[in-house]
Amino acid sequence: MSLERLKQSVLDANLATVRHGLVMATFGNASGIDRDSGKVVIKPSGIDYNEMTPDQMVVTDLDGRPLDNRYKPSSDLDTHTALYRAFPSIGGVVHTHSTYATIMAQALTPIMPLGTTHADYFHGEIPVTRHLTPDEIKSGYVAATGALIVETFKDRDPLEVPAVLVAGHGPFVWGRTTEEAVFNAFILEEVARMAWHSMVINPELKPIPDSLLDQHYYRKHGAGATYGQ
Repeated sequence: MSLERLKQSVLDANLATVRHGLVMATFGNASGIDRDSGKVVIKPSGIDYNEMTPDQMVVTDLDGRPLDNRYKPSSDLDTHTALYRAFPSIGGVVHTHSTYATIMAQALTPIMPLGTTHADYFHGEIPVTRHLTPDEIKSGYVAATGALIVETFKDRDPLEVPAVLVAGHGPFVWGRTTEEAVFNAFILEEVARMAWHSMVINPELKPIPDSLLDQHYYRKHGAGATYGQ
């Protein structure tokens, strides 16, 4: 993908988070990576979404070093680059403070697969990280957040569950492309909303059986997928 196309894709992803109601003010960011060149593109810090242009997207290397100096990158850059380094299969990352996913993160409550809507997109529980330690916060909060997410996914496939709730903070979501990352962020918020309301009605809820989870997930994902044309 050309750098110009990647910048446009990242701008579109950021604007889509606002359009879907996932971001208020400037509380969020989306990024993308060109794996061939190792270049990461992310939104600039603190610029109003209504004013952003493709040319304002910030380009860095995979270690977060800016390759141009016109704008400061999003303050969450080091979290994004940590995910790109650890998860080579992903091509886009989205961070929001969307309401219900953030409620679950603040409540330290993983999102259980309570129904087939969840199972269609996430193959299992969407986890919550532990809290960062005081030393981790002081030593480099944003990079430590990325390392914390990677730690949480030590024994997980990041494409089977392409989202995490950072304790006391909010969701980070990813996908093979920036477009897929935005879509997953949109679905995450809907799944979190359904889970919250379901748990209010019945606090004793348990996850759906693994057989039903597998049936719905694998009909849409993997070599044996049958859903769609």
